[in-house]
Amino acid sequence: MGQVSASSSIAVAADPQRTLEAIADYEKVRPRILSAHYRDYRVLEGGQGAGTVAEWTLQATEKRSRNVHAVVSVSDSIVTERDSNSTLVNTWTVSPEGTGSQVTLRTSWKGAGGVAGIFEGIFAPLGLKKIQAEVLANLQRELS
Repeated sequence: MGQVSASSSIAVAADPQRTLEAIADYEKVRPRILSAHYRDYRVLEGGQGAGTVAEWTLQATEKRSRNVHAVVSVSDSIVTERDSNSTLVNTWTVSPEGTGSQVTLRTSWKGAGGVAGIFEGIFAPLGLKKIQAEVLANLQRELS
């Protein structure tokens, strides 16, 4: 099994603090920025920042979906979502850029072994980057 990851970035007009607060708002902002690839989104605990627990199904392709049970931690400029059902980790990093912010969303997990793992390592990041780009564009609109 190899590490598989996908990463996408976008500039937003909001300052880093406001941007981080929006990313960590699982009650109001998150449902508005998720793309159509996310189904059955719900907050189980908390809803604002560290300690939040949320669930969703990520429909990556017509045949591939993943049920995510995310536990959220926040430190400085990073929001981390660790999936209790797998090795999947989403890391949202916010840094100052001009009068706004740069947001990077990185998703990583331990991939399959063998030939399946080779294909996963090639194709999964490509599809995931498209999904990440949609979510980040929605965040950008939310903060503009």
